[in-house]
Amino acid sequence: MASIALFHSVLGVRPGISDAAGRLRAAGHDVLVVDQYDGRVFDDYGEAGRYVEEVGFPALMARAADAVRDLPDGFVAAGFSNGAGMAEHVATRRRVSGVLLASGALPMAVLGAPSWPAGVAAQLHRATGDPHASAEWDEALAADVAAAGGVLEVVRYEVAGHLFTDPSLPAEYDAAATERFWREALSFVGRVVG
Repeated sequence: MASIALFHSVLGVRPGISDAAGRLRAAGHDVLVVDQYDGRVFDDYGEAGRYVEEVGFPALMARAADAVRDLPDGFVAAGFSNGAGMAEHVATRRRVSGVLLASGALPMAVLGAPSWPAGVAAQLHRATGDPHASAEWDEALAADVAAAGGVLEVVRYEVAGHLFTDPSLPAEYDAAATERFWREALSFVGRVVG
């Protein structure tokens, strides 16, 4: 069993995040869903992005770090999209067992961190048709993780949606990819906390 800090996407705690928490709990894990928006959710990426700019990344990063202050060392940091960056941020501030990234990845230079945590493994899930993906950033993160003695496992899906595991986003959701995502993600969590 793992303790998992779960960070939402730029759209907030939508059904995809609630579903993710439920799946992780059903697998026997303790899950802290970090709501950085105090219940606010968005349907539009542009509007959500403007809200993030208004709040500012430094404030969101501070909220992320504060939210995990009571978790025991060795938790798994997990995040979707913008929340992937938050998961990475807390992993550079706390001792974690692993980092689970869905539809988002930030290299350390963009995150403003000196280095990836030594020896920490990460798993990145990425849709091949993700309109928000940056191959350059994914590659830079892989280099950062490798330089710190860790391994970044990248799992790719032949789908077009960004948040393809969120059933409340029908234009992006893919049921088959979601089931594969959960097989891979739960296997990763089991390996890093085992």
